[in-house]
Amino acid sequence: MLRGVGRRYGLRGPWVLRGLDLDLPAHTLVRIEGANGVGKSTLLRLLAGIDAPTEGRMTGRPRTAYVPERFPAALPFTAAGYLTHMGRVHGLPAAEAAARGQEWLARFGAAGYARTPLAELSKGTSQKVAVAQALLAGPDLLVLDEAWTGLDTEARGALDRAVAERAAGGATVVFVDHDPGRLAGAVGLAYRLEDRTLTPVPASPGDDGPRVRIEATGRPSAALPPELPGAPAVERDAGNPAAIRLTTSAAYSDPLLHALLTARPPWHITGLSQLPAPVPASRPAAAPAVAAVDMTPRPAPGAGPTGTTDAAPEAVSRPARPARPARPVRPPGRRTAAATRYQAALLARSQRWLAPLLLYAAFLGIGVRAGQPLLDSLGYAAAALLPVAAWLVRLCVTQEPPAARAVTAAAVGPSRAHCASLLTGLGYALALGGAGTGTVLLMSAPVSTDHTVAVPLLPAALAGLLAAGCSALLGGAVGALCARPVLRRHGWSLAATVSAALLALVTDGSPAKAAVTDLVTGSLTGTVRLPLLPAAGAAVVVAAVAALTARLAALRE
Repeated sequence: MLRGVGRRYGLRGPWVLRGLDLDLPAHTLVRIEGANGVGKSTLLRLLAGIDAPTEGRMTGRPRTAYVPERFPAALPFTAAGYLTHMGRVHGLPAAEAAARGQEWLARFGAAGYARTPLAELSKGTSQKVAVAQALLAGPDLLVLDEAWTGLDTEARGALDRAVAERAAGGATVVFVDHDPGRLAGAVGLAYRLEDRTLTPVPASPGDDGPRVRIEATGRPSAALPPELPGAPAVERDAGNPAAIRLTTSAAYSDPLLHALLTARPPWHITGLSQLPAPVPASRPAAAPAVAAVDMTPRPAPGAGPTGTTDAAPEAVSRPARPARPARPVRPPGRRTAAATRYQAALLARSQRWLAPLLLYAAFLGIGVRAGQPLLDSLGYAAAALLPVAAWLVRLCVTQEPPAARAVTAAAVGPSRAHCASLLTGLGYALALGGAGTGTVLLMSAPVSTDHTVAVPLLPAALAGLLAAGCSALLGGAVGALCARPVLRRHGWSLAATVSAALLALVTDGSPAKAAVTDLVTGSLTGTVRLPLLPAAGAAVVVAAVAALTARLAALRE
């Protein structure tokens, strides 16, 4: 539900949307119409949870999947690998995510590209992968931003049927498409976006599209399933109570056939034919956007059989109720962990980690020599880690293309997706800090600066790890503040990262400077001081920065 929702970009930017009130019920296909540039994509991003409204409130958004108009190929995964990762982000176990990804690729005619890198796929095949990631977890809210763009005729038909199946299964599907006949006859609600707000669109005669008649027989006492996709018109022949005829829009034919064949007891399909689109004399006007939606199906219009029969229409009951997930999914915490694994795989496969690693190795190679005092070398290694950690976090926050980032944000929420990026960068930085500390322990001499006092090895190792962790955390905070969503321009972001990293090392009161200073001054007397307070301070700083930037990610994505 949307109440008084508005959206604008920037504190004083013009309003793109204003005063939207909208209810989106389950079991419904919702079409959004409007001219180019009126804010349709902005509305879909709000519905998908990628962006937060500037004013108003949105409530009740269920598990969501989003398909952008153009899906980026600049991801270092194969088609199957990406679908497996996104299935886990959506909440599926790894094996099931892989299996469902293969099934959906086959359904869209792209099974032969499962092992092909995304960068080598055509635009149409990339779009099939984007559609597959949204459908494989059975979302309760499916948001499609011109998802049919670039698909071939067969794939468009497959997407039409998949969308109808999701709506029949209890989901809400909201879509924008340039084709006014898209899903003709299956759309439940339609709105036109103009002048920053939504206006209900009355259904037009051209919206009915082709219809399909299904003839089936069953046991005389067999009852139809309580919720038939497409709310078909049902006719029973008075001369043969076991025979029925169902008429529905073509978009719902496959889900309806599946429902009949999987019923208990099943129905035997005896005939299938396509009917011309009807042209009714009149239609009622659409209900206001905030009005309660009547979910009781009405008999669908359709021509009767040739000749005279004693057939009477029978309404099929389909009560309104909240959408149910297709299967149990993992809780949000595990989905955030799956998003973190996805970000880690993205960084590892992109090889962007290589430059920060080489920089840190160069710092250690220049500043650490065999036989040098241990605490001095640990302090140097910890200080060198701070700019490297800032670089790594900045890489992780910006590595995903915008369209792919929107897909991830819709699956887990923009705040969780941003936190997954931060955790990935911090994890790599902490791993580098541990490796650097171990290298220093192997090369350096456990003595004071003047080589007269022995330094206890285990306390020194713990102090070095704490100092490295302190620098990694503070560097992560610097990287988060110097990248999107705080700073968006690449030049400003890079300059700010370098400057802030240097300031964090030399400014009095900085946890990183305090931790490094404890090591260096302790080396003068051979005394080990554990930088517990600086480490705690760095943890508080990075937690506050993570909370701030995660909130901004939803507001400024």
